[in-house]
Amino acid sequence: MKHRFGIFVIFLACITSIAQSNYSTIRGTITDSQEHAIPAATVSVTSTATAFQRTTKSNGTGIFEISGLQPGEYTLRVEAAGFASATTTVRVEVGQQLTSDFALKVGATQESVEVSATADLVKSTDASVGEVVESQSVANLPLNGRMLVDLVLTVPGAHEGFGAQSGETNPLYWRPGQRSAVSIGGNRPNANYFLLDGTINTDPTFNTQNFSPSPDAVQEFKVQTSSYTADMGGAGGGQINIVTRSGTSRYHGTFYDFLRNGALDAHTFDAMGSNHLVQNNFGGSLGGPIKAKKTFFFVNYEGLRMTQTMTMIDTVPTAQEASGDFSQSGVTIYNPFSAHNNPNYNPAQPVSPTNSKIIRDPFPGNKIPANLLSPVALKFLQQYEPQPNFSGGMSMAMMGQPSVFGSSPDSNNYMDERDEQHFADQGTVRIDQLFGNNDSLMGRYSISSENGFMPTNLPGFGALHDNLSQQAVGSWTHVLNSAMVNVAAVTFSRLSMNHTTQNAGVNDIVSELGI
Repeated sequence: MKHRFGIFVIFLACITSIAQSNYSTIRGTITDSQEHAIPAATVSVTSTATAFQRTTKSNGTGIFEISGLQPGEYTLRVEAAGFASATTTVRVEVGQQLTSDFALKVGATQESVEVSATADLVKSTDASVGEVVESQSVANLPLNGRMLVDLVLTVPGAHEGFGAQSGETNPLYWRPGQRSAVSIGGNRPNANYFLLDGTINTDPTFNTQNFSPSPDAVQEFKVQTSSYTADMGGAGGGQINIVTRSGTSRYHGTFYDFLRNGALDAHTFDAMGSNHLVQNNFGGSLGGPIKAKKTFFFVNYEGLRMTQTMTMIDTVPTAQEASGDFSQSGVTIYNPFSAHNNPNYNPAQPVSPTNSKIIRDPFPGNKIPANLLSPVALKFLQQYEPQPNFSGGMSMAMMGQPSVFGSSPDSNNYMDERDEQHFADQGTVRIDQLFGNNDSLMGRYSISSENGFMPTNLPGFGALHDNLSQQAVGSWTHVLNSAMVNVAAVTFSRLSMNHTTQNAGVNDIVSELGI
């Protein structure tokens, strides 16, 4: 079974007060010591990482705004005739609208004043509620399996969800291991909306995350839980906006290999069977300048190799039951062809197997006659159904009658031990190009290949998956004038999923059974 989708999305935005969802904005007011507005003051913002610079001028009321900025650290410098210049260092987060006001002092133009900026305790520009998971948390917090979505759980109002997206409780069987079930603000997990570099990264079929980037390829991300701004709100749940890393003016790289091995783990008290586990996450990244510190690159690769023994306790028919003999099963088998009126029926009493308007007779000796057994069913049980290999029978009785779970000595009588396997390879390539102070381009392509085996059901009836996830974006930022910035972005998102059963193309069970 295959499922695919491809999406092209184009965003054109003239930015005056809000930026595209992954970009940041710095705004403020420039005044003198008497709090009088200073018009036509020159404001420049310079990226600490790439030395990219943008300039603008304050308007007639001393207000300035610089939009379309990538998250990161910037040096902000203000100059005006007859006043000493002022500089400060600020750090803007993904989607943040930062306010930084300046009060210039009268002095010579060659004088400079260092200003200490403080973060806003209360946002005055919008009412959105959320939190940014910064690069330090992404890089340093431990992640089992290096699943970035687990860091969403550090945000207040987010907790692990269950259902078709968890990949564990009720697996999203097409993409096992790619969990994205997080309940945010009390919403269902499938109400979340995923963005990567400000563009769609949501699988519309299951509302899960399409491409799950490696933590080493992520600069930071923001989780908005409620009261979204106009550029967000793609769904009613949480808005998860991830920004990838870009290259800087210095070369920087990482290499890692995380290994988990069951041979080094302690067995739990209720552990059954094998404790075999080998999980290996490995990869590396490299970023830096290419030419004249105007072009920057970042590349990342990560691989996963995991094999883990799954131990499951199932219930299978015994040899006697397969032949129609249920005398040792602890339940009564009724003949469906013996239905007749019950002369002793009492409508004033509760309905029971013996007090019903229509009753059936049990098979003599609790054995089904051979002429009533389906030859197709017998052949299937003999060829494809495993025999009991475990002494189960955790019988539970209530008022003398066996309960549904563990109802007879033949229940929980088969221990199934098979290896679950997950193999994944992913890579990201990003290029940033600076064209002077008014134009910049960004292009990124990410791809992930996932395949493996899930030992669901009984032996011979497991599931194989072979998936390919792709996500790409191209973005052009152009400064039209001091009050207007245009951001144009094109994104491509594709997810190809192939899910097959273990015996597909191997056994023609229907023909072998003579159906």
